[in-house]
Amino acid sequence: MFDTKVALVLRNDLEAWQSLNVTAFLMSGIVAQTPDIIGEPYIDAKQNIYNPLSRQPAIVLAADQATLSKIHRRVLDRGVRASAYIEEMFATGHDAANREVFAAVDPEQAKFVGIGIHADKRIVDKITKGAKMHP
Repeated sequence: MFDTKVALVLRNDLEAWQSLNVTAFLMSGIVAQTPDIIGEPYIDAKQNIYNPLSRQPAIVLAADQATLSKIHRRVLDRGVRASAYIEEMFATGHDAANREVFAAVDPEQAKFVGIGIHADKRIVDKITKGAKMHP
């Protein structure tokens, strides 16, 4: 149905609150990069208006740290722009602080806890190889 795919890959040892937090942040990055992924507002039977949602479903996957590092390398090798969340960002409280700790980490040594991508579905499948459906 779609030529593209949205995949969010989370580290498989996160607490539930961390997984939900990272999922929200990763998807917000995909929406910011691809605003046309958003559909029309929702209107209920009494004409109350709700925010529009993504027109395309997202798959949420889980992987260990080593697999996330491989996924990160594949993203870079293929030139795919991604959303990324590293472990150090859990200790911050706002966007500027997140960007500060992110900028200080060598990407080869980063402890990624989540990577989100939106690209051609064949490319996404190749990049996310090794990740499993999130439980």
